Amino acid sequence: MISIRNVSKTFGRVQAVRDVSLDIRAGEFFSLLGASGSGKTTLLRMLAGFEGVTSGTILIDGQEMQDSPPHLRPVNMVFQNYAIFPHLNVRDNIAYGLRRLSVPSAKQAEMVDEMLEMIALPGYGDRRATQLSGGQMQRVALARALILKPKVLLLDEPLGALDKQLREQMQLELRALQKKLGITFVLVTHDQEEALTLSDRIAVMSQGAVLQVDTPAGLYERPRNKAIASFIGNMNFFDATVSRMGPPAVDIPGFGRMMLNGHDNGRPDGSAALVAIRPEKLTLHAAPPAMAALKGVLQTRQYLGGREMLHVGIAGRAAPIAVALQGDQDEATASLSQGHPVWLTWKDDALLVLDAE
Repeated sequence: MISIRNVSKTFGRVQAVRDVSLDIRAGEFFSLLGASGSGKTTLLRMLAGFEGVTSGTILIDGQEMQDSPPHLRPVNMVFQNYAIFPHLNVRDNIAYGLRRLSVPSAKQAEMVDEMLEMIALPGYGDRRATQLSGGQMQRVALARALILKPKVLLLDEPLGALDKQLREQMQLELRALQKKLGITFVLVTHDQEEALTLSDRIAVMSQGAVLQVDTPAGLYERPRNKAIASFIGNMNFFDATVSRMGPPAVDIPGFGRMMLNGHDNGRPDGSAALVAIRPEKLTLHAAPPAMAALKGVLQTRQYLGGREMLHVGIAGRAAPIAVALQGDQDEATASLSQGHPVWLTWKDDALLVLDAE
């Protein structure tokens, strides 16, 4: 549905987007994920036609778009602030685009009623924008964009103004709506959890470039480098040296030898590497286990509702190791407090080996 080929965008001396190439499939929920200044919003605005392309080509459904103004592109856009017209009621907000296309009044009323049903707001047509909650305004903005039946819906952080509980509810509704309609959605967000929840695939962006395109599980389990690994979820990092004296392994100063089980990607013996492990892949013990373990001291524990995050200090290491505990804990682990000795174990396949920076 969308082909972005070697697209760049400069503003004076600032290069906001750097030689980006992406293909987005028809009917896909695709997210552009990155921190502020990563270039994701600029790329979305180029798709919409609100920003021109400095170099490269954008095709939507096989048609080049560089010279097409926004209103002639088969896309529509939902903004972070919704851009609901305060002087119009819900019905007139949703029908705004239809009126500009001179759709007959009877047909407009029929289409608006269908959209109100679809967004679960039947009977809200005569309400003013000032009488709507944040979630209701977001639905109206979606309906106004979707009533024109675009081939692509562009979403610029549309859930950013909502509180956490409502945002999570709207994520489910947005995903269900996209599946029902089968329209290609392209979402811009800085919220990693939102991108992982909603997307079929995600492009992680930094400093105007795409670092990796993958499924949510692929990005989380197989990040390409430290920048991606640290941006998607929490991660512990260790400097290491690849060792091929026997089975492939890495030597981590102060920790010893760790088996790789094929995760080293053929790196040569003696080369520098960065070992990474997710907090939830670590097992914490209140007493020395039977297998080899790394001893440390509990520094802090944070209660986060359904899970806890513990930080364990290790002798000779400046940064503590984060350990995530899920669900029920045994009595010994639950009673641990600051200063208690603890032991960490993990499975060999929990380790990721990345290129050293």
